[in-house]
Amino acid sequence: MSDPYRYLQSHQEQLIASLKQLVLAESPTHHKDLVDHCGTTLTSLFEQHLGIHPDVIPQSSVGNHLKFTFGRGEEQLLILAHFDTVWQPGRLSLRAEGERIYGPGVLDMKGGLIQALWALKAIKELGLTLNKKIVFFCNSDEEIGSPTSRTLIEAEAKKSQAVFVVEPAEANSGALKTARKSVSMYQIHISGRSAHAGNHHERGISAVRELAHQIEFLEGLTNYDVGTTVNVGVAKGGTQSNVVPEAAEARVDVRTVTQSEAERISAIMKHLQPTLNGTTISVSGGINRPPMERTERTARLYEIAKSVADELGFALPEALVGGGSDGNFTAALGIPTLDGLGAVGDGPHAEYEHIVVPSLTQRSALLANLLIRS
Repeated sequence: MSDPYRYLQSHQEQLIASLKQLVLAESPTHHKDLVDHCGTTLTSLFEQHLGIHPDVIPQSSVGNHLKFTFGRGEEQLLILAHFDTVWQPGRLSLRAEGERIYGPGVLDMKGGLIQALWALKAIKELGLTLNKKIVFFCNSDEEIGSPTSRTLIEAEAKKSQAVFVVEPAEANSGALKTARKSVSMYQIHISGRSAHAGNHHERGISAVRELAHQIEFLEGLTNYDVGTTVNVGVAKGGTQSNVVPEAAEARVDVRTVTQSEAERISAIMKHLQPTLNGTTISVSGGINRPPMERTERTARLYEIAKSVADELGFALPEALVGGGSDGNFTAALGIPTLDGLGAVGDGPHAEYEHIVVPSLTQRSALLANLLIRS
């Protein structure tokens, strides 16, 4: 049981070197050239440590996606990881401070990606038996909602007995994620009528005023008791202070625990009614990621992981979280999906993004044993 852990502990420095190599290959989603360079770095690491080469799925606007296949078997397990990040080139530097490593994407989610790679390396080097092949799908557009990779991920999930997502663990607790909220994104456009704010104010119809009414209504849909949040994150309108504004717009983020609640809020969003005579409202957008709802099959998968963690000597709680991942897509298909198997740390999308070094080999061993037992 402890062989993968001992192997990984004895190779911790090499694992860290792999991680630093990947983090230094910066990969902001909208810079295809950099993301593809990172993909090349990732490919070289797979070739070096596992001796396998990817199927490359070319993309025109984002980085190319990579699919690695490890082992053999009629049945398969799917590992999901993305290698794009939210950070612009040079925005963060790679540095180590004590037991922490900081850097762009080190937690979200290059740490988990390297842990998974080394989990497979431990299995290979120790000659351990897998009864299923492992498909390791690495996509380049997760940070913008996976628009080009979603169908590819869903196709692989449908061929898999289980899905393991190496996104970061829940901050502080290290919990696995057995449920995630849905993610919906909406754009609201309001039209009114302009007029001179001093001479003919009464002739105008303020789109900004209408937007204010809509914001009050929308924010009021938040219900913490059922886990629903509605956030008007961007609101703007008008041209200058002496003109009654004829246009206004807002961008809205909605999170829900269940699909039925996501659809209920969606229906409300799509049928917003103006409160001021003479204004019109149009709404675009919708549900981007369905909720990852905890099922009995996912619960059984979690119990296996918890048992492995117990034997490795650490606690492994589970959690429902508000952020989405590609695991939302696979869980919505009914495939048992275990998320948060990646690095332990804090600060995803924040300047203090970091991982905790001692957890690297521990979490890598967790995944190795989970793959063997699944």
